Amino acid sequence: MRKHLKAGKLLRRVAFGAVLLTALLGYAQREQVFTTRDKAFFADPKTVSFVRPGLVLKIVGTEVKADGSLRAHFTLTDPKGLPLDRDGIVTPGSVSTSFMAAYIPAGQTQYVNLTTRVQTSPITNTSATQGGTDSGGTYEKVADGEYWYNFKTKLPATDDPKATHTVGAYSSRNLSEFDLGTQYSDAVYNFVPSGGAVTVTRAVVNTANCNQCHDPLSAHGGARKSVELCVLCHNPQSKDPDTGNTIDFPVMVHKIHRGSSLPSVVAGGKYQIIGFNNSVNDYSTVTSPTDVRNCAICHVALTGQVKLVQQDAWYKANRAACGACHDNVNFATGENHVDLPQVSDNQCSQCHIPQGELEFDASILGAHTIPEKSRDLPGTVFGMVKVDDGTAGKKPTVTFTLKDKAGKPILPSEMTRFALVLAGPTADYASYVSEDARKATGSNGTYSWTFANALAADAKGTFTIGAEGYRNVTLLPGTKKEMLVRDAGANTTISFAVGGTPLAARRKIVDIAKCNTCHTSLSLHGGNRNQIEQCVLCHNPNTTDVGTRPAALAPAQSV
Repeated sequence: MRKHLKAGKLLRRVAFGAVLLTALLGYAQREQVFTTRDKAFFADPKTVSFVRPGLVLKIVGTEVKADGSLRAHFTLTDPKGLPLDRDGIVTPGSVSTSFMAAYIPAGQTQYVNLTTRVQTSPITNTSATQGGTDSGGTYEKVADGEYWYNFKTKLPATDDPKATHTVGAYSSRNLSEFDLGTQYSDAVYNFVPSGGAVTVTRAVVNTANCNQCHDPLSAHGGARKSVELCVLCHNPQSKDPDTGNTIDFPVMVHKIHRGSSLPSVVAGGKYQIIGFNNSVNDYSTVTSPTDVRNCAICHVALTGQVKLVQQDAWYKANRAACGACHDNVNFATGENHVDLPQVSDNQCSQCHIPQGELEFDASILGAHTIPEKSRDLPGTVFGMVKVDDGTAGKKPTVTFTLKDKAGKPILPSEMTRFALVLAGPTADYASYVSEDARKATGSNGTYSWTFANALAADAKGTFTIGAEGYRNVTLLPGTKKEMLVRDAGANTTISFAVGGTPLAARRKIVDIAKCNTCHTSLSLHGGNRNQIEQCVLCHNPNTTDVGTRPAALAPAQSV
């Protein structure tokens, strides 16, 4: 028998009782661990102290016997580390757990699931093998919060003992009787049956990257919360027998995120996965919050995160991942692939190298270049200097700068669109005017514009002027891929006090950085509006869509 245990993870049973008592006494005084996304955040402190809501599942070791029997050593605690009774007798709320096992064959990068099921479609009457959870296993209790799970599934006689094996588990704790809902947790544990260090893992995407938008990531009722667990079942061996679609993680996730812009969907088709109880999951209307060519948002580890083992996997072309988004390509016939059949992945990287000499070429980075983010755009940079005559009844004059990212002056007349927006007061913007400022006067990158609209005679408070606009730039001129791209500047604002009142910035309740965790670079109205400070100038309580709403669809709606 071989044991695979992480050092220091086993509980010290001799001191267990004393530690538990001490922890319980201090529980109510310990640091709050819940956020506004948790019901416990709003619950009565006495209830929280008694129930100890939350759930943390950890797998701390495994054992493999000579006959291939497998078992996993795991703990259940609350978020503060206090043990939970799986049966819900000693501590409130029973905890259910499900286990699975998979391995990565030598020379490969994806898992093969050892715990599988056969799913038969009532629609097509065909069957498919899918990765799933172990069924029929047994539990052994070591102490409250500490258990062993004995798999019914055994490692096959042909199992490679030197390959990376992974045990995964997901769990749920039902606290609905306390009006605290259900908490979820999952975990994985990597080991090599023959002993020794784990040198091969699958780490292409971090869960933290997913949680930039999916906060938190959850699937199948909420119990599966990490990419590390998802890929154990969502691998090439698994498919949906109802639709015939694979549920391999890189294929399925790429297709889901492209959704409505998949070539097959644009052509009138649908992208669906039929799941548990014949539930139809239609992703044909999904629109990604960021440009789908922005591969790095998922594949590059976030600041502070450990670099992914396979972080550069997206540089390596293969038919499955590439064909997921480009699903009008027929690799067998060469249709939509420059009439070139591709019988394996062996030659993909000959053409699709990581990065070429030009953007928009056949390289991975080139093919996924977002035109508005091209390195060849000169850039447009606005700057605000000062406001003169910013008093009631007068027409304000704003001095601003207009340059490219290298500091070279841009003439206002060179802009395809350039507008200055005046709004106020900042206590809650009530009205605005927008003026075409391409005839602003000045030189060497510094210009001034006097508004045609005067401030009201009784104007008071702080007013704001914001700049927005772009110029059209031709990329790859004279080539087959010549394109006209909007080179928009980041909105810049300046505020000034009117009527003798003190300068007061508008309240800040939204941060563009938070928007951009999902949107990467939030930009609306043709790229003109890309900063919250600019958006709120027009999107104020008094503005409606009356100017564009057809009379038949009245009444007008607030924007």
